[in-house]
Amino acid sequence: MSFLSETLERVKPSPSIAISTLAKELKAQGRDVIALSAGEPDFDTPKHICEAGAAAIAAGHTRYTAVDGIPELKTAICAKLKRDNDLDYTPDQVSVGTGGKQILFNALLATLNEGDEVIIPAPYWVSYPDMVRLGGGEPVILKGTSNQGYRITPEALEAAITPKTKWLIFNSPSNPTGAGYTKSQLKALTDVLLRHPHVWVMSDDMYEHLYFDDFEFCTPAQVEPELYDRTLTCNGVSKAYAMTGWRIGFAAGPKDLIKAMGKLQSQSTSNPCSISQWAAVEALNGPQGFLDDWRAAFQARRDLVVEKLNACDGIDCAVPDGAFYVYPSIHGCLGKTSAGGVKIETDEDFATALLEEHGVAVVFGAAFGLSPNFRVSYAESDEVLTEACGRIAEFCKGLK
Repeated sequence: MSFLSETLERVKPSPSIAISTLAKELKAQGRDVIALSAGEPDFDTPKHICEAGAAAIAAGHTRYTAVDGIPELKTAICAKLKRDNDLDYTPDQVSVGTGGKQILFNALLATLNEGDEVIIPAPYWVSYPDMVRLGGGEPVILKGTSNQGYRITPEALEAAITPKTKWLIFNSPSNPTGAGYTKSQLKALTDVLLRHPHVWVMSDDMYEHLYFDDFEFCTPAQVEPELYDRTLTCNGVSKAYAMTGWRIGFAAGPKDLIKAMGKLQSQSTSNPCSISQWAAVEALNGPQGFLDDWRAAFQARRDLVVEKLNACDGIDCAVPDGAFYVYPSIHGCLGKTSAGGVKIETDEDFATALLEEHGVAVVFGAAFGLSPNFRVSYAESDEVLTEACGRIAEFCKGLK
């Protein structure tokens, strides 16, 4: 009899974290490795936000806080949601957690019962299905296709909903594809949800401020106000403000759900880091102008990577609307053998051989629920991205 719980057997470790960890280990061994596997901005946290964190320490804000966030941060979140999304929330409708991942986990664990279904569009962020399983629910994977820009259709959503459906998890712009939904595309989905009042919406808006060209971000409760009472709008400061290590995520939704999430958090981590909370207040309330500069830098990197990957033999790379990922197809590489003798039968074979033979770490598409693809994070300098894409091109050129 296993000492470990049956619940733990339902899940697997995060593939993206595993690959990033392996890349770091290979670097520590002296290998020349370029890691394009981590979903993390390469910019430093802005100075005014760091100074707010230091000021919090100096002011003695180093003790326990309210379990799910200080009042000042909840007020700042409400102001942000009104300013950016035209959504009205009060502080008692807001929960603050230790990163966006905990917010999603809390909501699922607080609401799922055995056999409840959660619709997850694929490609998806690697943690969604496993968090659903930990909550006792069943992930229902709804696959997008490349000809739809990896978006789901209203017809497919309608067909996936059953009496057991409890949540739809929605992520735009998407990790891993960078695909975003326009207002009209999202309205078509929310029209479906209006016909199914038992289905709630978990909107993961973490990449809200990372959009390109003429794309305009929108979120479900904003597009369809009638869904307000069954929508949990989730976000955080990790990506937009380059605060991944500060670990602050937040959500706004119905009071009863927020209270249940706080109850769960009170018996797990308790409050998020007090210093990080005060830094997040400054992130949300302080100057936002640097976001334009960062968007311009990410867009230039996107264009560089898309152009270079599309020039590789056997690779087809779509142009994303936002985030800092591309999700190229390797359909043209399958069935071939690498210069190192590896038969490329899956995208995992591709990613493993690429790392071993040319020292570039990417995340294989099966980890995100849709193959044959791989994810590249272009949150790196132009020089690093150019070198990495050159190595990928050499790898593909060597496939026979």
